[in-house]
Amino acid sequence: MSVDITTTIVIERPITEVAEYSGDPSNAPEWYRRIESVEWQTEPPITLGSLITFRAHFMGRELVYTYEITEFSPGEQVAMRTAQGPFPMNTTYTWRAVGDRVTHVTLRNHGDPTGFSRLAAPLMAVSMRRAMNQDLAALKRLLEAR
Repeated sequence: MSVDITTTIVIERPITEVAEYSGDPSNAPEWYRRIESVEWQTEPPITLGSLITFRAHFMGRELVYTYEITEFSPGEQVAMRTAQGPFPMNTTYTWRAVGDRVTHVTLRNHGDPTGFSRLAAPLMAVSMRRAMNQDLAALKRLLEAR
């Protein structure tokens, strides 16, 4: 069973600010409550082919996974994928200006779990959607408070 979740939010900040901040993996621990740390495997800043390792907790488990940047259009979109582990994942951030000072953010996670993760996919999807909505809400609060 594939998992494919898309969440969106509108942030009242200019697209350049929103995309620059949320598209920089180094900032993830500040607004993703489950991500504890980020370690660059290649030199920052983000470019096509960059490798970034994340350490997180999800559903009571510690996860360590490395994403590779597969698409990068500054100020428009960042896509990344991980192939290791029981739940290979693709993550895409897309930003669209809605006026001069408002940005529509889309976050999509999709993947094909294997092994035990395949059996737990429906529960994982529910937890992922909730977490993604919480994280985007935290990003909105953080950026709009600036």
